[in-house]
Amino acid sequence: MAPAATATSVASAVNLQPGPTYTVTRTHGPYDYNAYAISEGKTLFNQFNCTGCHSNGGGGMGPPLMDDKWIYGSDPASVFATIMEGRPNGMPSWRGRIPDYQVWRLVAYVRSMSGQASKDASSGRDDHMFTKESEQRLDELKPRQASTPQLR
Repeated sequence: MAPAATATSVASAVNLQPGPTYTVTRTHGPYDYNAYAISEGKTLFNQFNCTGCHSNGGGGMGPPLMDDKWIYGSDPASVFATIMEGRPNGMPSWRGRIPDYQVWRLVAYVRSMSGQASKDASSGRDDHMFTKESEQRLDELKPRQASTPQLR
């Protein structure tokens, strides 16, 4: 005779799971329409070495931030929670280390990388990381001045 099936409960160490498990009522962050705050978020992104894992948004050890496939959600509240609480497998918790207003600026910048910021608040210029190699390429593309003949 087979043993009777018993119901077991699974205890979880953390209450985090991929995808939103609740309805988010806030659809905009406090700095989504503020170009200065988005610029400050970019500065903070570099100062807190987010580039070390996210490689300026293109992904590395951490997931890319320039696409539209975000495991834990791309709405401002979810991004804020990810930064504050951290996520399994590498994302550290920044709670108590970064003030809330700076986290919201990071949220605005991170969302702007994937085109989720307001067009009014986005920078009109294209910022690239310049290396010696790219500077040399730019020099090659500059128009050359015609040489003038030397008078004797």
